Amino acid sequence: MQQVAHFIGGVKTNCDTQRKQDVFNPATGEVTAQVLLGGQNEIRLAVSAAKKAFVTWSETAPLKRARILAKFKELIEKNHDALALCITREHGKVFSDAKGEVTRGLEVVEFAMGAPHLLKTAFTDNIGGDIDNWNLRQPLGVCAGITPFNFPFMVPLWMIPIALAAGNTFILKPSERDPSASLMIADLLSQAGLPDGVFNVVQGDKAAVDALLHHPDVAAVSFVGSTPIAEYVYREGTLRGKRVQALGGAKNHLVVMPDADMTQAVDALIGAAYGSAGERCMAISVAVAVGCVADELVEKLSQRAADLKIGSGELPESEMGPLVSAAHRAKVEGYVAKGVEEGAKLLVDGRSHAIRTHSNGFFTGGTLFDHVTANMTIYKEEIFGPVLAVVRVNTLAEAVDLINGHEFSNGVSIFTASGGVAREFSRRVQIGMVGVNVPIPVPMAWHSFGGWKRSLFGDHHAYGEEGLRFYSRYKSIMQRWPDSIAKGPEFTMPVAK
Repeated sequence: MQQVAHFIGGVKTNCDTQRKQDVFNPATGEVTAQVLLGGQNEIRLAVSAAKKAFVTWSETAPLKRARILAKFKELIEKNHDALALCITREHGKVFSDAKGEVTRGLEVVEFAMGAPHLLKTAFTDNIGGDIDNWNLRQPLGVCAGITPFNFPFMVPLWMIPIALAAGNTFILKPSERDPSASLMIADLLSQAGLPDGVFNVVQGDKAAVDALLHHPDVAAVSFVGSTPIAEYVYREGTLRGKRVQALGGAKNHLVVMPDADMTQAVDALIGAAYGSAGERCMAISVAVAVGCVADELVEKLSQRAADLKIGSGELPESEMGPLVSAAHRAKVEGYVAKGVEEGAKLLVDGRSHAIRTHSNGFFTGGTLFDHVTANMTIYKEEIFGPVLAVVRVNTLAEAVDLINGHEFSNGVSIFTASGGVAREFSRRVQIGMVGVNVPIPVPMAWHSFGGWKRSLFGDHHAYGEEGLRFYSRYKSIMQRWPDSIAKGPEFTMPVAK
């Protein structure tokens, strides 16, 4: 049985790790590998390697760091399909979607290649008394990333290139459900010329996470996952003086106004709700039908949800693949049962879907509910599966109040033909990322990704300039030379004269 190992100090190693966990192909249900589950010892070794490498890497010129990232980008491009196939075989998403994931990760590498410009700072000549003032952005030290199963390549690349460009060293703790992409990242970085120890991978579960949070030499932790774990990581990390950004859960709404193009709105909802089997933190899980649009919207959605082409992600005709595990499928289908129990109208029941050629795969079909209300479990909680809930409201104001009342504030979208409505909605809605006639408003690499309220713990969003701020410390320097120093003590603050 193939083993998915750690990568520490430039070498793949098992570190004599005793605990292991099966890795599945979700489309077939077959065990394809076993991943080693590291803990305190493996984290200790990785931190030691990263701390040692930091001494030289932090003093490496930003341009030299950028050239390594440029080579890394070239290698990603050459291995694009291999990376995507690895994602499909361990996560389950369709191959075209996996290729898109690789592209979005690649874009962050492209952004980080601008490190010489991004790390450029400000200078003020002669602020007063012959004193000059400027600022620096300096690396933090050993940084860690804890990433989820749903984007095993893209989300690590929200963190790694930015951290490395700023001069930090990095330890990745990927999801144990689809861990192989992490070693492909390590291999490509090594081929690109990254010095040993600058990037490390420790496979593992909660034991590895806790070891990172407790290690005194880990300066910063980035996390993406569910809200309960995000809150835990933020609390435990900051308690120990670490800088933490922890991105949590979501319940993303798409508002359909009466003047919306119905074909576009339905297409958007089908793709955003059922793409990647709903296992996206930016998936649309609630359609908010405003006024008279509801009946037509529900009728069209019902037909499209029932006709989804579901199958192995390696088949080009598949529109939706399996869920990541049998346990997760059971959890998602449990939410469907809860929705029926609490009185929502079940229009399309994905639980009855079966794939004859992949009877052991972790498949479920697209599910659609109507007449969902804000007090129902399927509205309040993140399901993370192909379940779309339709909520009916009378006005835009009701839609905004509904959305603003939810504890999650990750992403939202509105479909309308009115610029005034779009502007009013964008300004009033309390959400971190807003789309206007765009169903999944994930910012590009030079912007930044993140939600509000209980969708984000910490002060910095991911990647872009916000990411660079997270992975660096700001320092202000004031300087005056002896021949301009006035004689005698000065009892006032430096001021312009």
